[in-house]
Formats: sequence, structure tokens, C-alpha cells
Amino acid sequence: MNNDLSSMKYSNQLQNLPDSYAAINDDETLKRIQKIKTALGENLVILGHNYQTGKILSIADHSGDSYELAKVAAATQKAQFIVFCGVIFMAESADILTSPHQRVIIPSPAAACPMAGMAELVQVSNAWNNLQDIDKDHSTVPVTYMNSYASIKSFCGARGGAVCTSSNAKKLFEWGLYRYNRLFFFPDEHLGRNTAYELGFSEKDLAVWNPWAGENGGLSPELIRNTKIMLWAGNCQVHQRLTTEDVVFIREHYPEARIIVHPECNREVVEQADASGSTGQIIKAVESSKPDSIWAIGTECHLVDYLKKQHPDKQILQLGDRLRATCRAMSMVTPQHVLWVLDKIAAGDPVNIVRVDKDIAQNASKALNRMIEITSSTKKNNKNA
Repeated sequence: MNNDLSSMKYSNQLQNLPDSYAAINDDETLKRIQKIKTALGENLVILGHNYQTGKILSIADHSGDSYELAKVAAATQKAQFIVFCGVIFMAESADILTSPHQRVIIPSPAAACPMAGMAELVQVSNAWNNLQDIDKDHSTVPVTYMNSYASIKSFCGARGGAVCTSSNAKKLFEWGLYRYNRLFFFPDEHLGRNTAYELGFSEKDLAVWNPWAGENGGLSPELIRNTKIMLWAGNCQVHQRLTTEDVVFIREHYPEARIIVHPECNREVVEQADASGSTGQIIKAVESSKPDSIWAIGTECHLVDYLKKQHPDKQILQLGDRLRATCRAMSMVTPQHVLWVLDKIAAGDPVNIVRVDKDIAQNASKALNRMIEITSSTKKNNKNA
């Protein structure tokens, strides 16, 4: 596991699925889950990320992206137990935003996002210190993507920085660059670059800090001083696999299709697509389109599967279908994992409780609340315009 998982404390050790549960078939598992849900009632809420399988979403009380689900968790005050069917950084955010009486549970401790693990606290801290030595006016603000561990969110919160999502990254970049000379963004290089271009910046304004490239992230002091947006060398392994060849294939075989991709895709793919957006924005785009619309979607395959099922009147295609773009971390959560943690809750012996260290949570909360304040003030200003 990533070193940053030390930011969490547990009332019990994270545990893996017992063999006895792995042997239960899906149909029996889903029936037992429904019985336990009925028995626990309002004391339980199950959250399912958009990238989960249809079977997981069928037992979830709410589905959505990571931040949306964390907000749902915080608003569900009656539920003592929140089973988060997603990856660990998502459960961390839910724990930070929920009340002390609530327990956030991750069904599988193996569900760790590779991209979040690409920016470890020790690496980011070293990079920040090097940057401060070179940039004597210290006019840099750190902004981290929601897809990061609590320790990284805490790092940003303690230094006046903030968190962003793929849907509000532009607003957070504008906020940071209005107040500081430079913005340091991690861990996703592609979301950072796509957001920068959306704001009118170009490659001459950007630099990529690679923690494995030696001194100063492989960059010269002069280049660092002239950089407006410093990007971390991290990526989503699912979205990075999508290529311009995949876009060309759709254009040739489905010329009427509208292509929409996630902004975690590389710059060339986003430029050639018709639109880009977060999982929520992709869902809304398809929902609001006319019947018989044709969509080619560049994101995780389970979200595409979900949209196909929800919109049989439209033709939904997977961009890069040859890849079957699957998030392996998300697939670590199975119905059997959910049944197991529910059985343990019902027995009064809950397992896999995610509890972020108090000091870490305090500063991470600052970064999350800063994001909320920034996006809320933007909405108010738009209404008054």
C-alpha cells in the first residue's frame, strides 16, 4: 500500500475478504445484502461510484462521482454506517466530511487508486521545499485533485491551497492564479494541462515536475521561475490508454457520433473530441440529448455500460472499445465484499473502518472547504451578473 495510507487510523486493521464469502454466488449474495439492508434501515447507507459494476450500483442507495458521494455521506446524518463502494481516497474524503458518530467503511482494502499513489506526501513535500528555495518570493499555491490521499489534501490545506474536482478545476485554477504567481497541481498531469489550455495557457506556461527525474523534478531553476502552472507527472492509467487513433476510428465508422471524453485523457485526445467533462457532466450530456443520438464516450467502461442500460433509445459506444477500459482498483469491490462488511456490521463487529488522523483531517478539511467556498461564491456571482 501507498505510504500515505499512514494518514488513516483504524479501530481495527483493514482486512481482506474471507474465502468463505468468495465462494458465494452473486445471486445469493445480492439477496442476503438486501435482507441486511432492510434490517439495518436508516442506520446504513451504501454509496456506489459511477465506475462500479451494475451489480454494485443495484445495491447502492446513491451513485455518483467521489465528491458528490462524500457530500451525500455528510448529509445522511441518520446513518451510523456508510459503506463506500469506491477506492480508498474516496472513503477518506467521506470520513473527513462526516460527523464523529458516523463510520465510513471500505469493502475492499485493495481498492487503492494508482493515480492517487503517484503523488506521495514525502515526494510532494520535497518538491515543495525545492520550489520554495528556487522561488524566493514564495508565490506558489498548491492545488490537488480530489483523486489524492488525505495527506496530500492536508498538505494543500496547511499552505493556503485547495482541492478541485474535474468539473470545477477551471474555477480553482482561476482562483489560484489570481492570487499567486504560480500554481502547483497534482497528481494528474493531463487534467492540469487540459484545464490550463481551457484558460488560454500554452505549453510555454507549463512544466512537468517528475519526482523520479532527479534534482528539481528534472527542471532547470530558470524554467521553474518562468512557469505559471507546475504539473505533477501523474496520470489515470485508464484514461491515458485512450489515443487519437481511437478518435479517428469513431470518426471513420460512426461519422454522426458525438465524442465526449474525460479530461484525464491526454491533451491530443481532448482536442480531437467534441467535448470533455467529468463523469457527472458526461451523464448529463447523454441524458439531455435527443433520442437516436450516437455517443462515443472516452472513460471507464462501467460508466459506459450504465449509460447504455439507462438510454436504450440512444447508441452508446465505448471509445477505444478494443481496450475495455476498466479501472482495476474499482473492480476490487465485489458484491461478496459488500455482504461481508454488512454481516460484520450486523454482528456488531464492523471491519475496514476508514478513520483519517485528526490532524491530517483538520487541514484536509480546510482544503475541501476552500473549494466549496470558491465554487459557491462563483455561483452567487453568476446569479448576480
